[in-house]
Amino acid sequence: MEIYLLVIIFIGAWYWFDSISSREQAIATGRELAERFSLQLLDETVACNKVWLGRNSRGRVQLQRTYQFDVSANGSDRLSCELVLLGRHLQSWHIPPYLQPVSINPLY
Repeated sequence: MEIYLLVIIFIGAWYWFDSISSREQAIATGRELAERFSLQLLDETVACNKVWLGRNSRGRVQLQRTYQFDVSANGSDRLSCELVLLGRHLQSWHIPPYLQPVSINPLY
């Protein structure tokens, strides 16, 4: 009975540490995607909303996590975005279409 408890504690600790490092990877990837599209990542909005099993290109089973995060185009708006990590690798992402702010140059 004690061995089962130790195994459960070990698996729980592994999952917790793995989730923390996956979230850090999601923040870094989200920031990179946001910069690519001239957006600002709102760091505190990154949250994992789905976890399931998936297979990588070698056929190995890994945890696949979907993260939701918000970005801003001009500081006063929010766009809800999504990225999917398989293990530590970006599998897919979605940033909705948005209007880029246009700077108006007055004629003098």
